[in-house]
Amino acid sequence: MVLLTVSGHPGSGTTTLVGNICGRRGWSSLNGGQVFREAASERGVSVEEFSALCEAEPEVDKILDEKLLDAMQSAGGPEVVESRLCGWWAHNNEIDCVRLWLAVSEDERARRVVSREGGSVEDALDRIRQRMSDDQARYETLYDITLDDMTPYNLVVDGDELSPEEVVDAVEAVLNAEEGA
Repeated sequence: MVLLTVSGHPGSGTTTLVGNICGRRGWSSLNGGQVFREAASERGVSVEEFSALCEAEPEVDKILDEKLLDAMQSAGGPEVVESRLCGWWAHNNEIDCVRLWLAVSEDERARRVVSREGGSVEDALDRIRQRMSDDQARYETLYDITLDDMTPYNLVVDGDELSPEEVVDAVEAVLNAEEGA
């Protein structure tokens, strides 16, 4: 069963965190974004086209979310699952694990996106805000979930002022404490 869920807004550093945690611990992971991209590829459409399809056919989104939940509950599944909603799935299904939300401001996320992909901070902010608005509307419609609600998370790390290594160290401290309990 999953030991750690990692959630956060786009550009918050969740993928970097998961890579670092898995590298340190020799754990495996499942990335919800990758599951989404693979499903789009299987249908022969772009991620944007697949996203529009999911909006028109909500059951497609639910099928992908079920894949993540099944992996989280599987004895042979990954130790880490990363997706925007995996903390909610763990909470709602009473899966005993660390449920992390990596909190990073919009401005910092935009700077990170520009550093990774180029462009202007203003354009990155616009894309981030649009994606957050679209995703929030979908999550509310499908599951009555508000991403600003931190109820499911038993660990919230503010990553604005932390390096990737410092974020990993903070998460490691909690994981070590859990293991010692």
